[in-house]
Amino acid sequence: MQVIVLHPRFNAKTVTLTTRHLIFGVALFFGAIITLAFLLYYLMLSHAGSFPLLPQSLAASGQDDAARKERYVRENLNAMAVKLGEMQAQLMRLDALGERVQGLAGVKPEEFNFKEKPPRGGIDPGAANGSGASHELSMQEFQQTLDALSKDLEHRADYLNVVESALMAEKIKFKMLPTVKPVNASYNASTFGWRLDPFTGRSTFHEGIDFAAPAGTPIVAAAGGVVIAAEYHHQYGNMVEIDHGNQLTTRYAHASRLHAQVGDIVKRGQHVADVGSTGRSTGAHLHFEVLVKGAQQDPHKFLLAGAAQEKNAKLVSK
Repeated sequence: MQVIVLHPRFNAKTVTLTTRHLIFGVALFFGAIITLAFLLYYLMLSHAGSFPLLPQSLAASGQDDAARKERYVRENLNAMAVKLGEMQAQLMRLDALGERVQGLAGVKPEEFNFKEKPPRGGIDPGAANGSGASHELSMQEFQQTLDALSKDLEHRADYLNVVESALMAEKIKFKMLPTVKPVNASYNASTFGWRLDPFTGRSTFHEGIDFAAPAGTPIVAAAGGVVIAAEYHHQYGNMVEIDHGNQLTTRYAHASRLHAQVGDIVKRGQHVADVGSTGRSTGAHLHFEVLVKGAQQDPHKFLLAGAAQEKNAKLVSK
């Protein structure tokens, strides 16, 4: 490439530029730019105090980053604090529920205490003989662990609620069974089954058991239920019948006095009559019957179950 230089005082001159000249010129141009950039950078660092906006902008940028980090940590801590509060409430409810289930199941407090931490142990992963597979939890992992633990607590509480309902149903069902001794007497004048009739001397089937007791001795309901009969019968004398549900009833006969009326809701062990000798009777006693679907059953089976239950309850309370 040729360049013609014109000047009024000189003759025209022609300068020939080769490729090497162009490359040298471009390199010189870029070298000048790089040198100027380094020079400006050096001047800014060496005279930083002369540029007040620079440190302020850097400080502001650092403060913004710190504020964002602080806000992020605070928001996560607030969320985890709320989650921890919910979990503490769930644990308190779980402890109370566990104690109720424990009582219904008959488990002794010293065998399992919900308020004590369970013993745990294991090998230290960071030890020399350990696997070394351990790391510090990140904020996200910790949050995920809290969420999983909260869901697990909810599932455990739901399960314990189901268990409590089942145990409560069994307990109520047992309370509706005639397992309480109707009179405080240890002598059975006559048992359930075949015997010699005291009036005719013939072999007859006795449909209940007789408890010999002084006249006026309190007669109590063997289980909770509704009074369906409180009347005089020509053979049973003064009689009370209680319906306990599931087609199960009990009958208390030969009473001297009735303390319950038809329609009364009586509790287990409630005073319903007094021992007497009314109706077809040779002396003061209680004739006690248990009927399932209208058929007489041996009351001893129910009373023995009640005695075993009471014995177990005493053992648990010790």
